[in-house]
Amino acid sequence: MQPLLVVALQDLQPRSGSVLIASPESVSVKRQAIEQTMERLPHGARRLAVQLRTPIKESLLWDVLTDYDKLSEFIPNLASSTVLERTGNRVRLNQVGSQQLLGLRFSAQVQLELVEHRAEGQLQFHLLKGDFRRFEGNWIMRELAEGTSTSLLYELTVQGCIGMPVALIEQRLRDDLTANLLAVEMEGLRRQSLV
Repeated sequence: MQPLLVVALQDLQPRSGSVLIASPESVSVKRQAIEQTMERLPHGARRLAVQLRTPIKESLLWDVLTDYDKLSEFIPNLASSTVLERTGNRVRLNQVGSQQLLGLRFSAQVQLELVEHRAEGQLQFHLLKGDFRRFEGNWIMRELAEGTSTSLLYELTVQGCIGMPVALIEQRLRDDLTANLLAVEMEGLRRQSLV
């Protein structure tokens, strides 16, 4: 399970030791490539970044991503998302992810603190408690210079608990992060058509 976060297209630069991943499945219906990098960190941690360019306005993407109680309605494998507390620009959120894997149902729970930086188009989050040792990152949204598209970036650093198979987590994250960004884009397109 991955909480949502976004960053600008031009900011996505592979770091040393990163792997750029591209596949036919990582292209949205508008044929806009999704860029994804993954970096292996010490102690089984992984840093991933996924980015897409979308015609949806930054303000609408912000509304989609900060509609915390409704995220589980359109994010794949997110079973629930509940606001526990809101104080100013800080939000405490509980999320449960669930998916079928090797014929078994697995779930993971996290309690996150999000800090909303509306003027910068950035949501920062970090783990307060949950089924991971480390779970933190950003969603960053930036309207691009030509004014017809927005860059949506999600960065995540994750470290499983002892006993979690790192290779399995890595592959699931690669697949799920792309699916999550496309789900955010599709929800934005749906809401845009209602306006």
